[in-house]
Amino acid sequence: MIKSPMKLAMLAAFLTAPIILFPPQTAVAAGGGGGGGGGGGNPYGSSYDTPAPSYPQEKGRKSTHRAKKPTKQSGFDDPAFRDAYRAAYATIYERNDYAAAIDQLHALGRDDHPNVANLIGYSYRKLGDYKQSQVWYERALKADPNHVLTWNYYGLWQIEQSNRDQAQYHLSRIAEICGTGCEEYRTLAAALEKPPGTNLVY
Repeated sequence: MIKSPMKLAMLAAFLTAPIILFPPQTAVAAGGGGGGGGGGGNPYGSSYDTPAPSYPQEKGRKSTHRAKKPTKQSGFDDPAFRDAYRAAYATIYERNDYAAAIDQLHALGRDDHPNVANLIGYSYRKLGDYKQSQVWYERALKADPNHVLTWNYYGLWQIEQSNRDQAQYHLSRIAEICGTGCEEYRTLAAALEKPPGTNLVY
């Protein structure tokens, strides 16, 4: 009889110990996870006071960060920009009307976009205005130092200006960015293999 109540008391103490210990452990774990990314306590449906304030703050911080990214990205998610860019692209590559394309590209209002600046540089090069072309290629590379098509077009510019060493440097930059198998590498390498003074069609 004495042993039985003692066993019950020990059993009760043993069973209530995890209940007493569980909340602080979960709160610590949830708080630690919440600090790292805000979601540590959320999978458990935690309603403890410690992680709750940090989770909305982290979540708010993340959503703000995500909201800022698209404004810095390509701009091609904007249908109006995308359509106008495609029209300018067609003016260059289908109609070879480079002066009109420059106007169309400027009208986009995104001169610092690497694709836009590169095509403006390309259009000036095709018009024979090498100084303006260089300005725009440099602008494209300032916006995106790994813009491989600009390295390609600017490399062709270098060849046309008899700067073959510089063109070789551009070729090495392309290799670093996309390897020796990409189209930009192959076309610039092929242009470098041609004798100096050869009229390039690129």
